[in-house]
Amino acid sequence: MSVKTVNDLDELDHRLGGVEDEEDDGGTSIDFVTLLHVVRRSIPWVLLLVLLGGSASYLYLRYTKKVYESSSTIKLDEQSEAGVLGLENNGLTVESGVGKLQGEVDLIKSNIVYERLKKTMPLQVSYHVEARVLDAELYKDSPFEVSYDSTNFDVYDQKIYVKFESPSKFDVYVGEEGSHTSHIVGVPFKFSGSTLTVNPSSSFTTSNVGETYYFIVHSNQALKGYIDNNLTTAILNPESKTIQISFKDFNRYKAHDIVNNIDAVYLQHKIERSNQASRQTLSFLNDQLKETEDSLRKAENDIERFVRQTKSYDIKSNLQEALGQVQELEKEKLELRFQLSLLNTIQAKVQRNEDLGMVVSGLQGQGNQDPELAEQLTELSDLQARLRTVRLTSRGNTTADNALEEKLAFSQNRIAGILNSSRALVQTKIQNIDRNQSELTGKILQAPSQETERARLERIFGLYESFFTQILNKRVEYGIAMAGTTPDFQILSPANLPDESSPISPNRLIIYAIGIAGGLFLGVGLIATRYLMHDTVTNVRELERNISVPVLGVVPSYDKQKMPFSKLVVNHNPKSALSESIRSIRTNLEFMSASKKKRIISVTSTISGEGKTFVAVNLGGIISMSGLKVVVLDLDMRKPKVHIALDGDNSKGMSTILIDKHTVFESVQKTSIIDLDFISAGPMPPNPSELIMSSRFDAVLEELYQLYDIILIDSPPVGLVTDGVLIMRKADIPLYIIRANYSKKAFLKGIDKVVRTNHLSNMAAILNDVSGANMYGYGYGYGYGYGYGYGQGYYDEEVKPTFGSKLKSIFK
Repeated sequence: MSVKTVNDLDELDHRLGGVEDEEDDGGTSIDFVTLLHVVRRSIPWVLLLVLLGGSASYLYLRYTKKVYESSSTIKLDEQSEAGVLGLENNGLTVESGVGKLQGEVDLIKSNIVYERLKKTMPLQVSYHVEARVLDAELYKDSPFEVSYDSTNFDVYDQKIYVKFESPSKFDVYVGEEGSHTSHIVGVPFKFSGSTLTVNPSSSFTTSNVGETYYFIVHSNQALKGYIDNNLTTAILNPESKTIQISFKDFNRYKAHDIVNNIDAVYLQHKIERSNQASRQTLSFLNDQLKETEDSLRKAENDIERFVRQTKSYDIKSNLQEALGQVQELEKEKLELRFQLSLLNTIQAKVQRNEDLGMVVSGLQGQGNQDPELAEQLTELSDLQARLRTVRLTSRGNTTADNALEEKLAFSQNRIAGILNSSRALVQTKIQNIDRNQSELTGKILQAPSQETERARLERIFGLYESFFTQILNKRVEYGIAMAGTTPDFQILSPANLPDESSPISPNRLIIYAIGIAGGLFLGVGLIATRYLMHDTVTNVRELERNISVPVLGVVPSYDKQKMPFSKLVVNHNPKSALSESIRSIRTNLEFMSASKKKRIISVTSTISGEGKTFVAVNLGGIISMSGLKVVVLDLDMRKPKVHIALDGDNSKGMSTILIDKHTVFESVQKTSIIDLDFISAGPMPPNPSELIMSSRFDAVLEELYQLYDIILIDSPPVGLVTDGVLIMRKADIPLYIIRANYSKKAFLKGIDKVVRTNHLSNMAAILNDVSGANMYGYGYGYGYGYGYGYGQGYYDEEVKPTFGSKLKSIFK
């Protein structure tokens, strides 16, 4: 029996102090071996989650309608052929009607375009076929058409089902649970206060009989909401004045047609707006032409009547100069009166807030007009055009509308002031001309009255004739300009027909990527959860990082037979991986106490079920096979198992020896291995700890020490009772058993505590029941496993798993 010296204890204290001083940084780092173990065990779960993610993506795509988008690109760009015809220097201008780009965007989405679109497309009634998964709209492909009386119809925005019983007969009902009524195809019938007629279309065949269809009559509000929600109008490039029109729908042909029709109705509206200014100018010229024509005809009649009366055209030579001056003054006076008339007309139109486009065009042909007045009238005309556009597109009395009206009123006030000043100036000029004419007339009156009258009439006729010719020429010019002006936008990219395999939503690639990524994310979360919840020892590396005592070896899993209790198995297959691993432990034991021929080895663990009895009996068997005499003592008197493992009797044993009821010789039992004997625990005593602490136990060890080379003691678990610690103090080599995937990591802290408290210098650990993947550094990864049933507690033979433990096992 070995005795520890003081020097040995001092050396142990020095080693333990060094261990305590070292910084333990391994607890916070990632254990990649454990992580790999968790990953390998989680791979089926991860694959299942990925499969579920992919299945969810498939189901989403299967039960989600595909959305298609068609778009076109237009460019605002006015072109006029007036300049090409040489009319650009005649003061001729054509209103463009182009406002801000945002105004055009609002116009496209306004009620003006919507009302025209509704008239050009069959959008009021939509036809659908009912399917098991997704209903489909039969756009321009319906086997029947419905006509109804809109004056009394009130079943708007509801599904009205039609089921053909035969090519000439059908049932109609509202809602899936509605009452069915049968009707004849093509015959009007009363339905909800309205008259409906169902007519077959050109695509109707006998295959449509028995199918369930439904149609929806959309209300104006629902149809407008449908257009507004799916129509997107955006400014692509403000510099190049390009706008994109896009529309989304479940039917790609419908989306394509709607964009095409929006382009068409917008083109029609722009053409009308482009010709509006020219029409206003032509209307003004026609009115002036008619007035001038009447005046010219009157002047012709006056000359004709004068000639018939006087029958003479001679003019005296001495009156030529005076008459010429009077003519010039009269011409200037007529022009001033025309200006005065025009100013009065402008003032009247300004006061009545009429369109000034034609007035502005008329002023531009008069070179002697006030440029400030022309500028103000142009500005007022632009404000009037903007106000009309805003009232077409705006739905309420907004701040922008009020600001525009205030600008309009301010401009009108300024123009009124300018007109008053201009009229006063023109009237002054006319008065001056009248005075000059009075002087010249005094001279002319000295001539014969007939000559004077003739000259006056010819002078008036010439003026009206010249003005009539001028207005007629301008009307022709405006007609040419109106014919040569194109709308101020062009379609750069017409509406495209979306590809059936490329909807904008749902995106198959993105949906599958999200599903698979979600599965992988949940799988990684599962791995992380299982790793963080992994509170048992799984591999040698993890064990070495958490304890200071050396790891003597590992015992691989053994699954050749199912054992309810520990058994001696190394004698059945001496060349198995299990036998080889225990031989390696035996070799390492020799290095730990090479100077001693005889040794006491204790085997303990933290709790029951970690395999100390299995390791003890099989380690004893391997040592005895090497020629040494080995005796196994079962000192786990509360729960003896050695006699079961070695097929012996427990009627007498260590408990009866320690109370001197039996001798050692009487209690020793033989095994199937020649040099392996054992002493069972015997009947369970009431005071196992006192028996182990007695001097009789030391005497028994001395007696056995003389008879055997190795005394191998199966000690009680140190985590439950103190008996194991008492035995470890007497042993040369205390062995501590840790079972992989069973022993808690918290148990490892107790190992170092036991070593420090009891000064166990030769303490060593053995990792039991290790799978092949976790046999780190020991080379016995053959994947054997044994199923001996150690039980879950020291005093309970069997503990039924709870629901919580089952749930927790899923993540472990």
